[in-house]
Amino acid sequence: MTERFSFSLHATDGKARTGTIFTPRGEIRTPAFMPVGTAATVKAMLPESVRATGADILLGNTYHLMLRPTAERIARLGGLHRFMNWERPILTDSGGFQVMSLASLRKLTEEGVRFSSHIDGSKHMLSPERSMEIQKLLGSDIVMCFDECPALPATEEAVAESMRLSMRWAERSKAAFGDRPGHALFGIMQGGVTRELREESAGALKAIGFDGYAVGGLAVGEGQEAMFSVLDYAPGFLPEDKPRYLMGVGKPDDIVGAVERGIDMMDCVLPSRSGRTGQAWTRRGQVNIKNARHQDDPRPLDEDCTCPACRSYSRAYLHHVFRAGEMISGMLLTWHNLHYYQELMQGLRDAIAAGELGAFVKAFHAARGEGDIEPLVA
Repeated sequence: MTERFSFSLHATDGKARTGTIFTPRGEIRTPAFMPVGTAATVKAMLPESVRATGADILLGNTYHLMLRPTAERIARLGGLHRFMNWERPILTDSGGFQVMSLASLRKLTEEGVRFSSHIDGSKHMLSPERSMEIQKLLGSDIVMCFDECPALPATEEAVAESMRLSMRWAERSKAAFGDRPGHALFGIMQGGVTRELREESAGALKAIGFDGYAVGGLAVGEGQEAMFSVLDYAPGFLPEDKPRYLMGVGKPDDIVGAVERGIDMMDCVLPSRSGRTGQAWTRRGQVNIKNARHQDDPRPLDEDCTCPACRSYSRAYLHHVFRAGEMISGMLLTWHNLHYYQELMQGLRDAIAAGELGAFVKAFHAARGEGDIEPLVA
């Protein structure tokens, strides 16, 4: 077991990469999808169930945990890993995106952001220094710089001003993070959909120096075509020997496209949120279990899937428990979705290692239908 954080690149296929991130709490196989445990839980899942899907790392969030139950309380109780019963690596988002998207009465200054909690209206201040303090209290293995993430569309002038503020905050984050062997700090590239701003941001981050680099400010309303157009060049601005993390992505085809373009890590609430709302992701497309077409269907969601939902339950049963409002519905569909996402990541890793990513991507797209999977034929 390593005592420090490091990254080893094993193979490439075009721009796509496969490798391993080494941490004191375990290895992370890349490309990696991180299930989101925003408030110290992946909703509807036990930690051991999340691990059983193949996840090597979870994501938690500074904003939510600082408000409830507070980072100080978690630290007194032994840190986030012990608190949520997950002993493998944890990455924590800095809280910057949530401050912008959830908090009210926000006041942005050079110092940071003053805001009111969306939970109870209490007043708080989040700055680069406070974000680093919270993430240290939590015991995060991978810490994210505090940044501002403007919603798109926005003027190029506004995006440039925001990006440069984030770069100043990145420098302060690095200073506040200090020397913490075994823990990593990632910088976050901003710049919207403008190539020159992305390159400027990457240059500023490399000058500061980080253990890994994120592509931020995407999946915020710009659409897949615009996101991919940025990813066609943005990862190339970042160091080849460090992990590259695309924040907040996404749907299965978003993930495949991002990996093709050189991304190593991703996270998204989609598989768990979809599971709670009756949506299942499968290799043949998306299934809306609410639809009446499933009420008499004895087949599993996906006959080739080995998750508990597919091994032991029919579409008819899943339709019934969703319609009845039973908790097991969200549990089974979330387990299935997370299993599918991790199976997709393993397929991508294997294909890159074998130099067969092109064939894998072609088969991935060919297998996916439009809309719901066809009904049972009598």
